[in-house]
Amino acid sequence: MSMFQRVRTFFSAEAHAVVDKLEDPIKMTEQGIRDLKTDLRSSMTGLAEVKALAIRTRKEAEEQTRVASDYERKAVLLLERSQSGQLEPAEAERLATEVLARREEATQRATRATSEYEQHQRMADQLQSKISGLKSTVGRYENELVTLRARSQTANSVKKINKQLSGMDPTGTVAMLEKMKARVDEEESLAQAYGEILEEDTGVDRELERALGNPAQVQASQSLLELKAKLGMDTKALPGARLQLPESTGGAGSEAVPAPRTGQA
Repeated sequence: MSMFQRVRTFFSAEAHAVVDKLEDPIKMTEQGIRDLKTDLRSSMTGLAEVKALAIRTRKEAEEQTRVASDYERKAVLLLERSQSGQLEPAEAERLATEVLARREEATQRATRATSEYEQHQRMADQLQSKISGLKSTVGRYENELVTLRARSQTANSVKKINKQLSGMDPTGTVAMLEKMKARVDEEESLAQAYGEILEEDTGVDRELERALGNPAQVQASQSLLELKAKLGMDTKALPGARLQLPESTGGAGSEAVPAPRTGQA
């Protein structure tokens, strides 16, 4: 199976099959990306090898072209020496023929190497284009994996919350809350009732005190007047107080002296 067939297999048939089987899409996507990266590394290794072949065949073609040119130069030199009398014509032609044969062989090797170079270069260009596309695909799926992880985490959280909520008894919870609310209302009403009762008791006491006066205060005023009477001092009864002197030891005809009216000197 070729590299791009594996890509199509993973991101079409296998991806849908995994989702249908309820397998973990995050783990499967991560595995798919790892497989693509493995293919990418293998492809880059193959590209390097093809480029190396292209470089070697290009150098071979250049070298054989140089050799062919050198043989042709030597053949020309032999013929020139034959014309100048430096070599016998027959010998010069024999050597020139041999040199030209070698030039032809070098030319054929150069042509063959050039053809191989062009073939390797085309293959390298195709691999380079496919590798660039594969790099782009891997980068895109890596970015989508980030989004997929976030979506999966959100979905799992929502699923967990919904599962927890589905296991709860909303009727029982509402009934409990209503019961607690009624209980609090009852406690508040009872506290308010006690407060009103206490306020009524305190109000009655204040009204009686205003009407009758404070018994302790009245008794203290009465005691003060009696003490002043014993000492022969001017006695002025407090408002509402009545002076009752003790019975005189001089006889039964003694009478109680009423307290002077308030406001008189």
